[in-house]
Formats: sequence, structure tokens, C-alpha cells
Amino acid sequence: MGISKKLFSRVILSILFIIALFSSFKILANVQIATIKDWFSDAIVINKVFAEENKSTITNESIMKTMAKNIEHNTNWNNYKKVTVTATGYTAGRESTGKSPKDHSYGITYSGVEVKRDLFSTIAADLNIFPIGTILFIPGYGYGVVADKGAAVKGHHLDLYFQTVGDVFEHWGKKKLTVYIIKQGTGRFTESDLKGLNEQNSLQVFRQQSKN
Repeated sequence: MGISKKLFSRVILSILFIIALFSSFKILANVQIATIKDWFSDAIVINKVFAEENKSTITNESIMKTMAKNIEHNTNWNNYKKVTVTATGYTAGRESTGKSPKDHSYGITYSGVEVKRDLFSTIAADLNIFPIGTILFIPGYGYGVVADKGAAVKGHHLDLYFQTVGDVFEHWGKKKLTVYIIKQGTGRFTESDLKGLNEQNSLQVFRQQSKN
């Protein structure tokens, strides 16, 4: 009888242990499924945000390229001096300047002007060849105003400003091409100068054409 009670107790304990173990697995499974669902939902949200941002920058740079193409095809370049350069692209970010958005000088060029991608964009050059304020027309990019310099920007080398690293790789890279000198710089260039260039009435038609 004593043996039977002992055996019965063991059986009951075994059954309870199995039930408890099964319940634990079920809880863990539910938690794991919920975690996977949460992660999947977060991933979808992140991908949507990235897609929208990427779409926006691509559209913006596409507009810039269309604008540059329209200007190039509707301008007589015979009266402008030509020079062959190697042109690369840069951004205001750490990958190009070593600066982060937290730095007080983030996005500020050597001239003191903030980087800009527009009808007239800020670019970097060797100031011994292209002084601050020099205006160039770069086929495929548009008008560039020398507002910055760089340790690696020497000789006939231009560094063109783009808003994102993706734009640099997708829309430019590194090119050797002929550019046109529109105006030689004086060594001085300000925010008001840049604003004035981008708001010239005679050039707004190209801005409208690129959006149509």
C-alpha cells in the first residue's frame, strides 16, 4: 500500500510537471510570436520612412539634373572660357567633412555660406585656381559657386555638394569633364549673394520647366 501511494504521488507530480512545462512553452511561444510581430511591424514602418525619404531625395536630384540639362541646351557657351576638371561629390556629413549635425559648423563652408543644392549650388575647389565666389557651369550638375575648399581638393579638381551620400553615388560618382567659367571670384561670397543668384528672374523659367 505504501508503495502504491508513493507511485501514485510520483505519477501526479509528473503529470503536474508536464502541464506546467506545456504552459511555459505556450507562454514563451506567444511572447516570441508577439516579439516577431512587433519587430516585423517596426521593420515595415522603418522601410516606409526610408522609402519616402529616398524617394524625396531622388526626385529632388532628378529635378536638379533636368534643370541643368535645360540650361545647357538653351545657352550659348561659345563666349565662356572652358576648362577640364575632375569632379567628385561630397555631403555635409561625417563621411565627407568629419562633422555631425551636433557640430556648430556643420553644413557651413569655408566662405561662411551654408551648403546648398539649387539653381546655384555650393561647391569646393582649389582656391588658387578658382577663388571664392567663382561661378562655373558644370554639365549634368548645373551652376556651381565656389564657396568651400578641401584638403584633398587640389589643382583642377572640384567637389560638388549633394544632399545625401546616395545622391553622390547614384547621380554623380567621379567624372572628368569640361566646365565653363561664368565669372571669376573675388575671394568673397555671402549668403545674400547666393540668395540673389538663386532668385534671378531670368532663370526661374528653368526651375518651372524642370518641375513640369
